[in-house]
Amino acid sequence: MTAEGREPVLPPPRGPLTAYVAGLLAGPPTSRAPAYEGPVDAPWDDDHQLALYVCYELRYRGFAGVAAAWEWDPPLLAFQRRLEDAFLAALRAEVAPVPPLAGQLSALLVEPVHGNGPSHFLRDEGERWQAREYLVHRSLYHLKEADPQAWVIPRLHGAAQAALVAVEHDEYGAGRAERAHSRLFAEMMADFGLDTGYGYYLDAVPAPALAVVNMMTLFGLHRSLRGASVGQFAAVEVTSSPGSARLAEAFGRLGAGPAGTRFYREHIEADAVHEQLVRRGVIAALIADEPELEADIAFGVATTALLETRLADHLLGAWRRGASSLRRPLADG
Repeated sequence: MTAEGREPVLPPPRGPLTAYVAGLLAGPPTSRAPAYEGPVDAPWDDDHQLALYVCYELRYRGFAGVAAAWEWDPPLLAFQRRLEDAFLAALRAEVAPVPPLAGQLSALLVEPVHGNGPSHFLRDEGERWQAREYLVHRSLYHLKEADPQAWVIPRLHGAAQAALVAVEHDEYGAGRAERAHSRLFAEMMADFGLDTGYGYYLDAVPAPALAVVNMMTLFGLHRSLRGASVGQFAAVEVTSSPGSARLAEAFGRLGAGPAGTRFYREHIEADAVHEQLVRRGVIAALIADEPELEADIAFGVATTALLETRLADHLLGAWRRGASSLRRPLADG
């Protein structure tokens, strides 16, 4: 099995929520497992986000030594629902009132003259250790790139579904495993001296990066949030090409070889096409078929902007202090 194909190791607990999950997953699934009786009232902290991530990961590749049947265990599902409800309520509170969809999409198409996000920082003044940390944060999604959005495919129909599948087909390498974006990301990590194991760095990644991936899975797993899932996908695809160009330039400046920039060079062109497909194919068709979903699509776009801003603030705040943005600094590489 390749490094990126290994089952990840269950991470150590970060508080009572993750301790409860770890305790359950250490044994066999049982409907008699004790319910979690404590509070679930801090959705932005590490304990909450990691507990939700672990619950969700059972729907992807699971964890080494953890029974696959835990995925549908009733006590764990009840606990997951409490975590989800608190997270979703926090997201809705943070983005309210949600701006109209058309205005949000128009704003995303305009590149600011003086950008100050992580890709700008890495291009203009970043150091190699900061680029490596950036890859670690993003690895939790990009090593399973497009998987969270794949959940929404059977929840669409007609033209919207066809356009979304066309984008997803490209994300998975258009039928060529070596061109799958998750494989390209793993090769980029290797070029930077990082372990390419799926979920290898989970214990090092803090809440802001976990929240970004949890949001994608939350939206994808719930049919009632299918509009939000489309909005999240659109927000990423619309903004991807310029950021990818900056990151390819940054990594080249920091000594990356061809494999260390291929992932982002691929996204410069591919996501320029995907942006059009998502906006004109998926969103336009979905609203034509189900106009009541427009508000949910707008919520997905706004939520993506919120969580990406929270992650950017975390990264840049640490880097400008000369500090690691991870829970534990990486070894030199």
